[in-house]
Formats: sequence, C-alpha cells, structure tokens
Amino acid sequence: MIAKSLVAYMHFLCAFGIAATLFYEWFTFSRTPTALEAKRLALADRWYGIFAVALLVAGFTRAFHFEKGMDFYLHSPFFHLKITLFVVIGLLSIYPTIRFARWRPDIQAGRAPTVTESQFKLISRSLGTEMILLVALLLCASLMANGVGAR
Repeated sequence: MIAKSLVAYMHFLCAFGIAATLFYEWFTFSRTPTALEAKRLALADRWYGIFAVALLVAGFTRAFHFEKGMDFYLHSPFFHLKITLFVVIGLLSIYPTIRFARWRPDIQAGRAPTVTESQFKLISRSLGTEMILLVALLLCASLMANGVGAR
C-alpha cells in the first residue's frame, strides 16, 4: 500500500512539476532575456525534461502494477489521446530546449543571449501551444481515470 501511494505521489509531483516549469518558461521567456533569466530558463527546461521522464516511469508503473491494470487503460480512448498529447507536447518542446541549450556559452560568460525575431515567435508559439495541450492532457487524464468512453 505504501509503494502504491509513493508511486502515485511521484506521478502527481511530476505532473505538477511539468506544469510549473512549463508555465515558468512561458511566463519568463522574452525577446531580450537577461543573463539571469536565460540561466533560469535553461534550468527550468532541464527540470521540465527530468519531470517528463519521471512522469512516464511513474505513470506506467502505476498502470502496470498498482491501479486498474493495463487492460483498463488500453481500452480507454482518453488514455490513447493522453499519450498522444504527451508525445506532441514533447515534440513541441524540442526546439525551445535546443535553443536554451545553445545559450550555454553566453550563460557561462555571464552574457544575455541573442534571440532573433523568428526564434522568439517560434519559441513563444511552442510554449503557448504546449500550455494549451497540457490543459487538454489533464482533462483526458481525469476522463480516463473515471472510465469515460471505456469499451
């Protein structure tokens, strides 16, 4: 019982961590980030990735070992949509992650990175779209957990 609770806690912690780091990136990113903002954005993005990997591990551990069983989830259209949204969000996060990682030399030198207008637009749209899809993913999680649409 304690293992089930700890895995559920880890799953929730990671979900909140993803939401928090993504919101931080979306709220903080600007056309002219300071060196400190760039450093914090890069750190938030690293945590975003850590939370995402840990969420997958905890989520599949719950599904296979502790909750309703994999058969329940595999027959839920909202489980499939949730996983699809997770993958799409992950794909959308690739470009901002690459850009933030390329700021490393500037960050280490204490300089503010240069963000072109096209980079700004693409990163802003990516982060905004990720936020919207994350809200949809959370709705799918709730619908899935309550058996809505299950065959």
